[in-house]
Amino acid sequence: MRIARFSIDGNVAFGAVEGDAAPGAEGDLVLDVIRGIPYTDFELSGTKIPLAKVRLLPPVLPNKVVAIGRNYAEHAAELGNEVPDAPVAFFKPTTSVIGSGDAIEYPSFSDELHHEAELAVVIGRMCREVPRERVKDVVLGYTCANDVTARDVQRRESQWARAKGFDTACPLGPWVETDLDPGDLTIQCTVNGAQRQLGRTSDMLRSVEDLVVHISEAMTLLPGDVILTGTPAGVGPLNVGDEVAVTIEGIGTLTNKVIKRG
Repeated sequence: MRIARFSIDGNVAFGAVEGDAAPGAEGDLVLDVIRGIPYTDFELSGTKIPLAKVRLLPPVLPNKVVAIGRNYAEHAAELGNEVPDAPVAFFKPTTSVIGSGDAIEYPSFSDELHHEAELAVVIGRMCREVPRERVKDVVLGYTCANDVTARDVQRRESQWARAKGFDTACPLGPWVETDLDPGDLTIQCTVNGAQRQLGRTSDMLRSVEDLVVHISEAMTLLPGDVILTGTPAGVGPLNVGDEVAVTIEGIGTLTNKVIKRG
């Protein structure tokens, strides 16, 4: 099931996306409004709304976004970094989260903004110290993410809070796909239609299971929390006016335009 969060006429709700999500066919998609929230038992209401008539919101409002750096060997190499002995984890604040169609605001304190296409894991239930065999039980599903990064700031500041945590630095969407095996999916990024990144989730150094186990050893994960799993090689610059799209096989496409911060 594809679960979207949307607004219409000032109301916010979740809905199940129905129809063909292939490029060019999005106009035929409809939302069956969900009674309740997707983290508990819910029902489909049977009330259907064309997707074109709503505004898609970030598919979840996470309590926290835990991101993993250098989880693809070629990406680590392209930035001159060694593959880490343990996952490199950092946080992106909830204020950085935006949805598909929302604008990425170019931060005034950076001159080198980069895209990073990533698979995002959405947690479906409160959990801590999750054993590997239970990881599937705590995952609601998967969505597309862009770990937008002020690369020049990242280089000069030892902590990445500003470089990766500024407002609008965490686009998520367009929806959560609940029925998906994340082990070997194509992940790509285009800027103004030109391909920049192309990789497969099977190239991740640590799998989804590895990351959920590792992170939940240290902290309680809550429903709606998000784990970003790292980006393949090919990261590069974004400029004001660019349209950046992250597409992941079996999920869909997350699209955002870069604007000048007002």
